[in-house]
Amino acid sequence: MRNTALSKELQGNLTPTSVLEDLLDGNKRYIDNNLTASDVTSLVKQTTGGQFPKAVILSCIDSRVPVELVFDQTIGDVFVARVAGNFENVDILGSMEYSCAVAGSKLVFVLGHESCGAVKAACDGVELGNITSMLSNITPAAKMASEQVDGVADSSNKEFVAKTVENNVKLTIERIREKSKILQEMEDNGEISIVGGVYSLHTGKVTML
Repeated sequence: MRNTALSKELQGNLTPTSVLEDLLDGNKRYIDNNLTASDVTSLVKQTTGGQFPKAVILSCIDSRVPVELVFDQTIGDVFVARVAGNFENVDILGSMEYSCAVAGSKLVFVLGHESCGAVKAACDGVELGNITSMLSNITPAAKMASEQVDGVADSSNKEFVAKTVENNVKLTIERIREKSKILQEMEDNGEISIVGGVYSLHTGKVTML
């Protein structure tokens, strides 16, 4: 049972590699339906005065992708930023910079997922209110996929959607590095890693890209 929250000392002993391994081990427990029990009351009390999460995870808002559960994490373990289509923007970049440069997190993880509704909408060129502007962040991934996959370039083509999901994660990682000098320098110095993967709705497995 988890009854000890991450402290500054424990966080300081972590490395980007060990944090990624921990998350992937947690994903295996999730797949096996063997999640670690937590003493929530104790963890709440321990984290009242501060937090020292090991990673920041950028995920889609999709209700079928419960981020902490997917990686078998608990209170105080990870920062989670969520937006439909799991892309970066100024606010999320600032949140990531806070997570790593201020709060000491060792890993930035961009988590896409199978059959993403936002990705499908971008593939179909949907235009609706503020959704139109939001989807413009995903359109470059769809355009790239249209040159990589045969068949129609819309959401009826499952291979096209899957490739767009992957491209969207990869392009988001590239833009994080391009737009955040802080995070890029931290990665260059080995203080953090910026990685990405795709979650399967069918199996629950996170596959690294």
